This record gives sequence, C-alpha cells and structure tokens, in this order.
Amino acid sequence: MKNRKKIQILKTIITTAIVLLSSTGLYYVYRMYQNIEIVDNYEAEKTRLSTINEQNVENIYEKDVSTADIIENVSKSVCGISKLSNAGGSILSMATETELGLGTGIIVSSNGYILSNSHVTGEKFSTCYVTIEDKDTYTGKVVWSDSELDLSLTKIKASNLVPASIGGSEKIRVGETVYAIGNPIGHQFRRTVTSGIISALNRTIKLQENDKDVYMSDLIQTDATINPGNSGGPLINIKGEVIGINSVKITSAEGIGFSIPIDVVKPVMESFLARGSFEEANLGLFVYDESISKYLNLKNRFSSGICIAQIVKGGPTDGKGLKEGDIVTKIDEKFLNTINDLRQYIYTKKPGDKVVLNINKGKYTKEIEVILGKK
Repeated sequence: MKNRKKIQILKTIITTAIVLLSSTGLYYVYRMYQNIEIVDNYEAEKTRLSTINEQNVENIYEKDVSTADIIENVSKSVCGISKLSNAGGSILSMATETELGLGTGIIVSSNGYILSNSHVTGEKFSTCYVTIEDKDTYTGKVVWSDSELDLSLTKIKASNLVPASIGGSEKIRVGETVYAIGNPIGHQFRRTVTSGIISALNRTIKLQENDKDVYMSDLIQTDATINPGNSGGPLINIKGEVIGINSVKITSAEGIGFSIPIDVVKPVMESFLARGSFEEANLGLFVYDESISKYLNLKNRFSSGICIAQIVKGGPTDGKGLKEGDIVTKIDEKFLNTINDLRQYIYTKKPGDKVVLNINKGKYTKEIEVILGKK
C-alpha cells in the first residue's frame, strides 16, 4: 500500500511538472511571436510585383521622353541643302527635290561647317545653299569633297549654330537601334525621323554613275527608311550621336538603306575644325577590297588586306617594286581589310609624311617605305 501511494505521489509530481513546463513554454512562445511581424507572403509578393511593374512603367516612360528629347536636339543640327538658290528665301519650299536638288546636311561646328554627301553639295569649290532652322539660307562653299566616298564638307558664314554630337562607328553592332533624320520630298516632310536597326555592316554595293560602275564599300546597312532627300542626313544611335551619313537606298527593295560610317571622315573634320584647312595626302594607288573583288569575278582571291588594281605613274609608289595584284596587308602596323581602313588612315597624314607598307606578293612578303604625295 505504501508503495502504491509513493508511486501515485510520484505520478502527480511528474504530471504537475509537465503541466508547469508546458505552460511556461507556451508563454515564452507566445511572447516570442508577439515580437515577430507577421507578413502575408501572398500580399508581399503582390506588393513586390506591383512595385516592379510601376518602376518598369516609369522607366519606359522616362526612356520614351529621353528619346524624344534626344531626337529633338539632334534635329536642330539638321539642315537643308540645295544646289540651286530659291528666291523665296528658304530652299525648304514647296518645290520638289528634282527642281532644287534638295538634300540634307549635318551641322558639325558652331561656326558653320556642314557635313553632307558630295552628290548633294557638289565637288570641291562649288557653291550650294544651306537653310538653317527652316528660315535662314546661306551661300555655302564646298571646302572638301570625295566623290568615291560620297562625302563633303561645306562652309557657311554663320555663328552660334548647334553642332551635332559625333559618335563612333568602329564598335557598332548589328541589331542596335538607330534613327535616320532628313528632308525627303522637300519642305512638307522636312526633318522626318525614321527608326530601325543596324541590319548589317561592311556592305559593298555597285552603282552606275555617268555610264560607269562605281563601288561603295564598308557601308552600314539599316532598315530605317531612307528616302530621296535624306541623302547627307545623320544616322544616329540611341544616345543621339551621329554614327553614319545616309547616302543610298535600294529602290527595288523595301527596308534596305545605307550609311557611310562616320569614323572615316573624322580626321577631315578634325583638321578643318582645328586649322580651317585639310591637306589631303596621296599614296598613288587604286585598290579594291575583298568585297569588291566578288563583283569583279577576279581570279586573284584574298581573305585579308586590299588588292592593288593600279599604280599611278609618277606617283609616290611608282618604282617601288609593286605590281597589280599585290596585297597590301598593313600600313604602319595597322591591318587593312577595307578601302575605308586605308582611306581613314591616310586622312590622318599629311603630304610628305612617310609610311611603311607590308606587301604580300604571294610567294613572299616585303616592306616598302613611301613618302606620301599631295592629292
């Protein structure tokens, strides 16, 4: 009996202890949860998504506003160019492009240098007429022109103009968004803006001018609409920087236009802006690159470098042991793959400067030194 009572007492004590411990534990758990902020995961996720969506909408809106502002600013640097004067005060009249030879130009300095196509402005020393801001028309003198490149610089007597921001074309990529600005079909559609992407790079096209074949190489292809009158206008990136000068459209297809990379003409612009002049050096060679060789169906195949088509008699390279078909692979350690590679480098030189050419003659290579002449 005594043992049973002891067991019963022990059970009572154990039960009481368990109850006390359980109560204490629940109390502390209760206090602990009182200090925790309960969050509805579903509501939190909804709030987070809502915030992201609002931010995205805001970013898209800001992006659109920014793009509009950028294009508006660049448009201030776009002008109209004609080869004919117009008695109406502004060449951006209701006359047609055919009547006035209307095209587009880009203001590249505050003191009146205008970049355009040579087929818009005419050759060096010729006169054209430039309209700024739809009102003021200036007589312009073409101070530099390259018909093969189809680029020119014209000078007008003006000040406080708004120059365009000049970008770079070396690192542009297929798929980048671009905008073209120009004056198609005259006054009614002046400063038309079209958008698209860079469709391809290093394109070569064949044109017919004055009953002879002309090749333009290293072009930027875009599907941004380029119409007659857009010639000479800017192709810009999303930052509003000029990366190309619009030049050619394929009339037999939609969405295929071409621009000349801005980098090739930078040395010329920089020289005029710094010194008011540009002395063009001459290598005394006619060359073609691999893309042009495909048009010519030549047996001489090469994957890099540029091929010598003709050596100018009496020129800087005459008598240097060169012959037609030789491949120029480098100039002063700069690798050459397109005509514009060579042209851009020569533009940085002056007549009288020395350059070193690396020549591949098939069975062997050689280096020759050339003193550049004056074009």
